[in-house]
Amino acid sequence: MNELFLIITLLVSFGGTIAFLKIFGKGGLFAWIGICTVLANIEVTVLIRAFGMDQTLGNTLFAATFLATDILSEVYGKKEATKGVLAGILTSVTFILLSFMWVRYIPAEGDWSNEFVKGLFSNTPRMLFSSLIAYVISESVDVFLYHAWWNLTEKKTGSHTKMLWFRNNFSTLISQFVNIVIFNFGAFLGIYSFKELTAITASCYVIYIATSLLDTPFVYIARKIAEKSKLD
Repeated sequence: MNELFLIITLLVSFGGTIAFLKIFGKGGLFAWIGICTVLANIEVTVLIRAFGMDQTLGNTLFAATFLATDILSEVYGKKEATKGVLAGILTSVTFILLSFMWVRYIPAEGDWSNEFVKGLFSNTPRMLFSSLIAYVISESVDVFLYHAWWNLTEKKTGSHTKMLWFRNNFSTLISQFVNIVIFNFGAFLGIYSFKELTAITASCYVIYIATSLLDTPFVYIARKIAEKSKLD
């Protein structure tokens, strides 16, 4: 069942990116980055076993934020992609501040949820700060590399549109590696043994490789949607 749920989550994450672009345009991508950032920061506290590997949740939702910034780069340019990264950063900062306060409220006598809220969010500041640092660095690397590869492929092919798959995959694969190493070791070092943490990081990156390769068709779809909307 874990494998099935991961596949469904991937389809929702990537499909939602396209749906928000189609319905709301560029602003929809900014909103989707915020939604995925919050949900991924909650999901990542859960450790599961799927496809024969132990891994934290949140992989597909984090992957969707990289898909969204790549679409912003491809369709709207580097400036708008940078704004997308900023949207994710501000969302994370807001979530950190709010979740920090949630666990410090004094509950009423009849409250039933406070224990569960504390159980979920009392250990998240370290995870959220690690996630924030990883997000800032890796998304900045992603945007930088996307346009660096784009300049290279344009020089090689003489075309501004060719080799989208190359700039999309090689920017995401490198930046996702940066993301997962910074986050896992920042959030879980001392919680899991070094051997366990290395294994979890490796398995998470395998998932990121798969999601990075699978998101390429969605970037092509997004470009088609943008081209059609301009014609309309």
